[in-house]
Amino acid sequence: MNDIRRTILWVIFGFSMVLLWDQWQLYNGQKATFFPKPEVAAPAKEAAAPAASANAVPTATPAAVAATPGQVPSSVPAVTAGARETIEVNTDVLKLSFDSEGGSLVRTEFTQHADFVDSTKPFVFLDQSSSRVYVAQTGLIGGDFPTHKSPMKFSGERSLKDGQNELTLRFESDAQNGVKLIKTYTLQRGNYAIGVKHEVVNTGTANVSPQLYMQLVRDGNKPAGESSFYSTFTGPAVYTEAKKYQKVEFSDIEKNKAEIDKSSPNGYVAMVQHYFATAWLLADGIQRENFVRKVDTNLYAVGMITPLADVAPGQSKSVSAQLFSGPQEEKALEALAPGLDLVKDYGWLAMLSKPLYWLLDKLFSFIQNWGWSIVALVLLLKIAFYWLNAKAYASMAKMKAINPKIMEMRERLKNDPQKMQQEMMRIYREEKVNPMGGCFPIMVQIPVFIALYWVLLSSVEMRNAPWILWINDLSAPDPFFILPIVMTLTTLLQTALNPAPPDPMQAKLMWFMPMIFSVMFFFFPAGLVLYWITNNILSIAQQWMINTRMGVPPQFNLPSFK
Repeated sequence: MNDIRRTILWVIFGFSMVLLWDQWQLYNGQKATFFPKPEVAAPAKEAAAPAASANAVPTATPAAVAATPGQVPSSVPAVTAGARETIEVNTDVLKLSFDSEGGSLVRTEFTQHADFVDSTKPFVFLDQSSSRVYVAQTGLIGGDFPTHKSPMKFSGERSLKDGQNELTLRFESDAQNGVKLIKTYTLQRGNYAIGVKHEVVNTGTANVSPQLYMQLVRDGNKPAGESSFYSTFTGPAVYTEAKKYQKVEFSDIEKNKAEIDKSSPNGYVAMVQHYFATAWLLADGIQRENFVRKVDTNLYAVGMITPLADVAPGQSKSVSAQLFSGPQEEKALEALAPGLDLVKDYGWLAMLSKPLYWLLDKLFSFIQNWGWSIVALVLLLKIAFYWLNAKAYASMAKMKAINPKIMEMRERLKNDPQKMQQEMMRIYREEKVNPMGGCFPIMVQIPVFIALYWVLLSSVEMRNAPWILWINDLSAPDPFFILPIVMTLTTLLQTALNPAPPDPMQAKLMWFMPMIFSVMFFFFPAGLVLYWITNNILSIAQQWMINTRMGVPPQFNLPSFK
């Protein structure tokens, strides 16, 4: 078998492996990498609906409740008698809504980030409505104690004023079975991390040993505005030093197949989606039990439970935590907690993606434009891989130089395939040409450019970031499809500059494949398309220069589609 056929077989094998990998992902209940099927999920129940779950703590009896995840109160709050208030609080970057029932955070708006669907409105992340449930809740278990269903009194200011850097909110429950719970939220200017102090006060006559739970509850629906042409992870995540970052699919929770590190003295629990995340953070050294569970139809929870030491009558104990709810800005995440930056999902190429993001960020600090920073980064990568590319293009130039001789030989020996193959191998040996010589140097670079693809796809900095003229959002598709058309043309130009395969059928395939591949880019974010165009133009320029230097005038090899 000659080298050309071997090359085609390797291409077919590569595509087969990609397809098999996608099917394996689907078999294991995960999403396909490309063209994932849309999730069909039941609409989320209204947050005010009565709990239908057997997981709710009984309120009629004061019996103690064991500290197991399955007995954390249901996330859908019951309607309670008396006044119930929604407290709206504003900082310079956040607009928050708290429910006086439980003092839970039930809505977050990011004033610095526009909505995916309507760019004139701020992005709503947490929400509690008839169509969405995504809330952060805390409470006590281990007895008939205050939970996220207990009415609480609010005190504090509702807006961060000019010159003010900190805002404090206080929610206090009535004594329940001799235990009072006080939640104090501390918001800071320019910060998406909220300090949350839980103070347990024993107003009774006997020691109590409550346990504090902190959980995030979310419906399993796909985030609004997310593309169907590429897949990003949405769901719970748990991080511990022992097991590192563990993502959990909603489908695994449904099937009771979720595997997480359930006991740890460190780490965090989070709900993750494209560009944004919410996480409960406890200081290292505090023992906690992590859990994921299904709360109700299409409602899922991830959380942690930490025990408090015995609280004597008249005494109090407190636990401080942080609630992060914001964009996945890598430097901010790294500063908050070890491993929190992993919610920005780079996939299996994280070891390459992180230094690429670091370099992109450094370029932006000088250029102050994410679009031109992408162009500069691709240029630096092309310089770094210059000699590898030079070897590839030199091999292609040699192939192009002997192509007329190959075509003449094929025509002359078209009725003797065996002799044709032997003669082709002889020509390759005499001319010292390796048909695979142009492939290997390029294959070495593929992981780097895939890693850069994930950097650009995952970086929230691309949201609403302008480049030039009509490109006002590098995270959204080009509204006029100009960049995808340019990308398609540069891809076809690059194909035309490559030596035409001797086999006419192979030559046609070499043209069809880039055209089919280019279709996807009409639906990809503009930043990704810009990166690919830049890579294509620089590759064409280098290939043109090397061909000219080797005495092989650049020419366009156009196939016949007759």
